Order: sequence, then structure tokens, then C-alpha cells
Amino acid sequence: MDNNATIIALSGKGGVGKTSISAAIVKLLVQAYPDKKILAIDADPAVGLSTALGIEIETTIDDIRKEIVATVEDGNTKAAVELLGDARYKIFDALVETDGFAFIAVGRPESAGCYCKINSYLKEVISLLSADFDYVVIDGEAGVEQINRRVMEKVTHLLLITDASKKGTQVISTIKSVADELVMYKKIGAIVNRLPDTSVIEHINTNGIPVLSYIENDKNLAIYDIEGKDITKLPDDSNVVEGARKALKELDIL
Repeated sequence: MDNNATIIALSGKGGVGKTSISAAIVKLLVQAYPDKKILAIDADPAVGLSTALGIEIETTIDDIRKEIVATVEDGNTKAAVELLGDARYKIFDALVETDGFAFIAVGRPESAGCYCKINSYLKEVISLLSADFDYVVIDGEAGVEQINRRVMEKVTHLLLITDASKKGTQVISTIKSVADELVMYKKIGAIVNRLPDTSVIEHINTNGIPVLSYIENDKNLAIYDIEGKDITKLPDDSNVVEGARKALKELDIL
């Protein structure tokens, strides 16, 4: 690691509640460490974390990348070093500073289905930014793509989110096997989210991935989602907040 930042990346199948859990983790870190610098990165092209954290996005990382590519294509042959310097300045400019944490979004890549460029750029951005923060929470895109492209290669904690479905647990098993080869993580664990009730726990097989917490369906969260409310304002005893807290304690982050 280039620095001592704690970098928590969340990954898993789509629709299992990664974004809500990411927002709950940001909430808990802000409460626990008011004197630390905390960054939330929305690395999912679906861009849901900004809504969950109640943030308006003006500039995304991809907007900056497009600007730089346009400069080069216009025949402006600035030195690569100078371009990177520009990018660094613009990235810090694009950070949204809010109460207790900062936020940046990756944005949507220009062509459907090709995240290659943005993913390699994102890797540099994560390294660049993490040097200036104590805690970084990354809401990753669904599936294994960002792990495959080594976007997350320097995370300290890999949190694999699943629901109770067989498909969900198969996806996190696949992500773990890819991550074991490509990611230099220190700790890994699963959160099983959206349980209909605790009776289904005995039927869930995470293929040896330690389960940090089980989270039952959260009525508070459902209401917040419908009303478009900021998840950091969820009551501390909400299922998703308690489940995230238990996971962070298991990982010795809290």
C-alpha cells in the first residue's frame, strides 16, 4: 500500500443492496471518526450512491477523462505529465465536500458495454485519492468486471454482498476466486442482505467465505428508498445500519 488508508470495496450481484450498505458504512465511519478524512467513491456506472448519500453530482471522473481525451485529440500535444497534473487538479476539484466526508462519482462511460478505459483510469484515481484520505468506501459495479480489470487491486477490505439466493452466493464465490489472484486485499468477508427471515440462514452456502453479518429486510430503508431520502439519516437501529456495524466490527474497522 502507498499509504495507510483503509480502503473498503463492496462487490456482488446487481440488486442485492450494495449501495445501501455502502451508504450505511459511510454513515458509521463519519459517526465513529469525526476527525478522520473519509471518501465515498461511486464506482458503479448506475450511479446510485449519490442519491443514497443525498449528494448532487456536477462532475464525474469520466467527464474529466473525456475532457483530457478531447484535448489530446484536438492536437494539443501537452506532455503526458502535464495532462496528468491537470487531471489531478480537476479530480480534486470534482470532489464534493459534505458534512463529515467527501464524494466522487465515476459516471457513465461513453460507449455501452466498454468500461475498459474508464476502469484503467479509475484505478489511477483510486490510488491518487486514497493517499489523501484515511477511509475510502468504494461502491463497485455489479459482477467481477472491476476486479478482473484490477481496478480494486489495492483495497484493504473486500466486502462481498449477496442476498439469500443461490445466484447471489455463486456470484460472490466467483468474485472471491478472481480477487484471490488479482487483488492485494488484507481481509475479506460476506454480508448476506435482504433476508426474508432468519430461518433461511441454514440454507445459505457462501462456499467458505466468512459471513460478517446477516441483514433482514429493512422496512425503514424501503420507506427511505421510496421517498428518495438520504440513507445516512437512517435510524441507528435500522437493520441495514446494524448489519453494516456488525460487519465493520468483525473486520476491526470499528
